[in-house]
Amino acid sequence: MKTNVLACIDGSKHTTTVCDYAAWASSQLGASLVLLHVLPKSEPTMLFSISGAASLTPQDNITKELVDLDQKREALAKEHSRQVLEQASNHVASKGYAAPRTIQRVGRLVHEIEQYDDYCQLLVMGRQGANEDDHVSRLGSHVEQVIRTTDKPLLLTWDAFTQPQKIMLAFDGSDTTRKGVDMLASSLLFHGLECHLVMVASPDPQNLEQLESARLQLEVAGLNVTSALLQGDVKKNLLAYQDKHDIDLMVMGAYGHSRIRQWLLGSITDLMLKESTKPLLILR
Repeated sequence: MKTNVLACIDGSKHTTTVCDYAAWASSQLGASLVLLHVLPKSEPTMLFSISGAASLTPQDNITKELVDLDQKREALAKEHSRQVLEQASNHVASKGYAAPRTIQRVGRLVHEIEQYDDYCQLLVMGRQGANEDDHVSRLGSHVEQVIRTTDKPLLLTWDAFTQPQKIMLAFDGSDTTRKGVDMLASSLLFHGLECHLVMVASPDPQNLEQLESARLQLEVAGLNVTSALLQGDVKKNLLAYQDKHDIDLMVMGAYGHSRIRQWLLGSITDLMLKESTKPLLILR
């Protein structure tokens, strides 16, 4: 059984929030916490001679100095990474959680995460990274790639940590959101939380039956459930419901019935990722 929560950190100001949510999740799940920091693979600085001279030239001396600088930059980057992991680990421990394991890797984040697919049961990362601004609609450059790559639930954090008390599953009857109901019913992550099951669709018998079946499944599992079937614009209804009921954590499928695969994700999930100011748990 997978018993690890993997938190991807980058040393930005969002790192403590990622650590806080990951530590909370690992505590809820009774899982070990692992902090992963991935350094981009550095490319050596290259100079090409156009003189055709076979003897040593001033350019050779410059090339050697550039090689030395590349090595120094690489060493400094690894030391900075070590410090980021150490500080993050200390932050987690200062909150009363067990000290996490730390991992440093060099490469691409998406490729490194793939190595841990059979290692963890939940991924946690920030919706923005070190190089993005603070506007809610600006997603980190790795978010879409990670969602497409991993088959694990992905918790995307935003702003400061707030311990979840109320969660909301955006339910549309698709296979992904049915799996979401199964996850809510079986996972210790949601133990003790107030659950809201929200469907935005026409009030026809099939939708009512699907929503009621999902509600009963969650209640049988011991969750305190409130269900709602709303009509109108999906995004506006979900955001309004989230604000009205002070939802702390939104749970959504990466793709719904339409499974639109253009530049980003399913259209509604894409909009919620860009406009919701709450953390989102994305399911595949």
